[in-house]
Amino acid sequence: MSQSPPSSSPSSPPTPTPTPSPPVVIRPCAACKILRRRCAEKCVLAPYFPPSEPVKFTIAHRVFGANNIIKFLQELPESQRADAVSSMLYEASARIRDPVYGCAGAICHLQKQVNELQAQLAKAQAELVDMQRQQANHVVLISSTIT
Repeated sequence: MSQSPPSSSPSSPPTPTPTPSPPVVIRPCAACKILRRRCAEKCVLAPYFPPSEPVKFTIAHRVFGANNIIKFLQELPESQRADAVSSMLYEASARIRDPVYGCAGAICHLQKQVNELQAQLAKAQAELVDMQRQQANHVVLISSTIT
């Protein structure tokens, strides 16, 4: 006696045949590409230096060096790393523009601008008060000549 294959019930969906997933091609991050090394799966630099932005790593690497950047990021919690990279990039850009003062030079320049703008604002406010006083005097003068 031969057994017949079990029949599939009309309510159960047909099982799809699994299709092989395409091979994943991982591009090295900008840091690993510039350093000419293999980008590991857990590369600490990859999230912050994507392959599409190699200039970011070049700037930071020129000022801080790759080992210092890696060591610095590894010492920080992941939640602070993006801000740290942003700060490093700002400092590195400032150091390239002004090798002596770096960010301090930029901060000093901005503070000078703030002081100048505060002086201009104070002058404008004083002129506004003076004009309001003159207008009030004119109103008093006009009302006294009418009566």
